[in-house]
Amino acid sequence: MLTQPEFAAILADAGKRIAGDIVWAPNPQHPGAVEFRAEVASDAGYPLFVAGWYRPQRSALAYTLVHRPAGRIYALNFGHPHTNEPTRERVGSKHKHYWTEQHGSQMAYYPADITEPWHRPLAVWRQFCAEARIVHNGILYPP
Repeated sequence: MLTQPEFAAILADAGKRIAGDIVWAPNPQHPGAVEFRAEVASDAGYPLFVAGWYRPQRSALAYTLVHRPAGRIYALNFGHPHTNEPTRERVGSKHKHYWTEQHGSQMAYYPADITEPWHRPLAVWRQFCAEARIVHNGILYPP
């Protein structure tokens, strides 16, 4: 189980990095959707990868930081509203998920720091990486 201090350390670590270019690939289960997965290296050796998802027909875009074996620990989503449990607080279609020991990654909030719209996935990627402290040494190709 990932603890709250461990999550905070992972997110605060500015040494997280992705080496190389990222190319989107079609998702066979969802026509019109594309996705990618990229390993995230760090000096601390965190077991991380980032997954991306884009489906313009549904105005959907997501970037997700995944910790093995805890699962999704941080994510940015566009395209569907979220309801936090157990508070039933509704969060808009643009929201970020974050890890808590009590709720895993089920809690979300409105991210004022993400100013780019869903249909500009490369610009959103740059903002997501900056905010999550991930350095991408390569190119994210257009979907």
